[in-house]
Amino acid sequence: MDDKDGRAAFLSALTTEHFVLQTAASATVSESASRASIYILALSSSLVAMGFAVQSPEAFAPFIASVLPAVFVLGLFTVIRLVDVTVENQQYLRGIARIRGYYRTLTPEAAEYFAAEHGRWPEAPATPSLLLGRTIASLTTTGTMVAFINAFVADAGVTLLAHRALGAGIGVALLLGAGTALALVFAFYAYQNWRFRQFEPAEPAEGKGSRRS
Repeated sequence: MDDKDGRAAFLSALTTEHFVLQTAASATVSESASRASIYILALSSSLVAMGFAVQSPEAFAPFIASVLPAVFVLGLFTVIRLVDVTVENQQYLRGIARIRGYYRTLTPEAAEYFAAEHGRWPEAPATPSLLLGRTIASLTTTGTMVAFINAFVADAGVTLLAHRALGAGIGVALLLGAGTALALVFAFYAYQNWRFRQFEPAEPAEGKGSRRS
């Protein structure tokens, strides 16, 4: 195989890889939406069932004690997977950015059409999701939203446990529940950022800080 045939084969393989990465990135978005929907549907169904169970004081407490932990654990598994899916999506986008970087070297016209500023994260100098900074971007992910809702599931469970089972006053029970929710939200935020940092590519010395928001 001569150089011309080898270059054509390489471009064909690169184009195929680009398509595969785009498909995989789309799949992560679909999976993220599906998992969040499954959790919200399970939570909504549980709330409807609680509305029926509250009519029977004898059945309400056992029902809550069995349903709320199950919904919370489902939410915990969901947010962990949502973070994994986000990391996978970022890896696919980095792969696409590398391929676009090669496309820019093909011809002078390609350098214009595939310019980094016309792309998306991570090659674009600015992206909409980072416009308000990394902190806001991290707080508005699908994983954070589900984790926030799940924290209030834990809030409700701890409040009911403290008030009904432990005999704490309603004010104390509410404070314990709110404290639990805040602790869970901060714990998830720290976990998500830790996972993101694990897969962040090392920046060249001269480019450090150039893309920080």
